[in-house]
Amino acid sequence: MNAQYTRALHNIYTVNLGVKRHESVLVFCDSYSRDLKKIGKGVAQAGKEHAHRVTFFQYEPTGCHGVEPPDDLWAEAFGKTTCEELRQKNLFKPIGDKKITKQQLKEIEEIIGRHKGEAVNAVIALSYYSTSHTRFRDLLNRICGARYASMPLFDEAMLAGPMMVDWKGMRERTKGIARRVNRCEMISIEAPNGTSMYLSKRGREAKVDTGIITRQGQFSNLPAGEVYLAPLEGSARGRLVLEWAPTRKLKNPITLFIEKGCVRDIEGKEKYVSYLQEKLSEKKENRNIAELGIGTNDRAKRPDNILESEKILGTIHIALGDNSSFGGKVSTSFHQDFVLFKPTVTLIYGKGRQRTLMKGGNVR
Repeated sequence: MNAQYTRALHNIYTVNLGVKRHESVLVFCDSYSRDLKKIGKGVAQAGKEHAHRVTFFQYEPTGCHGVEPPDDLWAEAFGKTTCEELRQKNLFKPIGDKKITKQQLKEIEEIIGRHKGEAVNAVIALSYYSTSHTRFRDLLNRICGARYASMPLFDEAMLAGPMMVDWKGMRERTKGIARRVNRCEMISIEAPNGTSMYLSKRGREAKVDTGIITRQGQFSNLPAGEVYLAPLEGSARGRLVLEWAPTRKLKNPITLFIEKGCVRDIEGKEKYVSYLQEKLSEKKENRNIAELGIGTNDRAKRPDNILESEKILGTIHIALGDNSSFGGKVSTSFHQDFVLFKPTVTLIYGKGRQRTLMKGGNVR
C-alpha cells in the first residue's frame, strides 16, 4: 500500500473512531473474498499502533445483508460470559430468526448489560454482507456503548477516494441537510429514469452518517456521508426505476411498483429480476420501503459499489426490507439499497408548503 492508503488506514483509528491506547478493538471480515481478508489484516495491523488489544476474526459468509453473524463472533465482541448465558437460555435462535419477543429482548439486554465490561470498545466490520441492520450491531452500540464502523463491500480503492474526504466539512454539510429534512412531513422524489414516489416522514427522524464515531455508542458506515430515515410504514407509493444493482449497471432497467409502503410488483427484462422476486417472496416484510438516504460525500464517485455509490453527493437511495435498527418497525433478515442519480427531491411541509432540497442531483 502507498503512503496515502496507509494514512487512510490509520485515520480509521485516529479520526473516525478516536481509539485510545487502553481500548480494545475487534476487526472482522467474512471469507467472501481474499481481498477482504487482506484489507482486514491490514486494518488490524495498523490498529496495533493505537490500541491495547486488536483482534482479527473471520467467518463464513452469511449470504445476505442484515443476517445475524455467527455465535463465535458474538463471543469475540461481547465476551464469552455473555454468550454462554445467551446460549444456556436458548436466546441465539430467536435473535438469528429475527423473531424476538419483547420479553426475550429485555432478557437479552439484561444479560449483555451485566457483562458489558467484557465487550470490546470499538468494532471495524469488514464483512462482505452488511451487519449494519442486525441486533448484533444494535446491542453493541446501545447496551455496551461500543463504537461501530460498518464497511460492507469495502475495497482498497476507497482508501484513496471517499475515505480521504474533508471529514469536518462533510459532517457540517450532512447535519445541515438533516435539519432541513426534519422539518418536513412528506417527501416527493422524481428522477429522469422514470422514478416517481411519495413517502411520509411523520414521526420519523432523519439521522446522519458522518464517519465521526468517537463518542460512546456511535455507529457509521465507512466510507460515510449520508442523511437517512425510515419512512412511515404503509406511506410510500409510486414507481421506483432501478438502473443499478448493488455492484453493477443493469442491462435493462427494472421497475418496482409501490403501494401502501410495499413493493406490489416488479417488471423488467433483466436477470436481477429473478433475484429480487425470490427475496421478496420469502417474507412480506422484505417488500417494505425501508429507507430513504441522501448522499453527502463529495469524494465518493463510483456507481458500481453500493457502499460508495449511496454516499455520492447529489444522489439518493431507497432500501427494501429491514428498518428496525434506525427508527422503523419492520424486522427481517434482508436490507438492500438502490441508488438513484440526478434526482429531484421536494420537501412538503404542513398546509402543503414545498421546498426543493435537490434538483437534478444538485443540492439547493
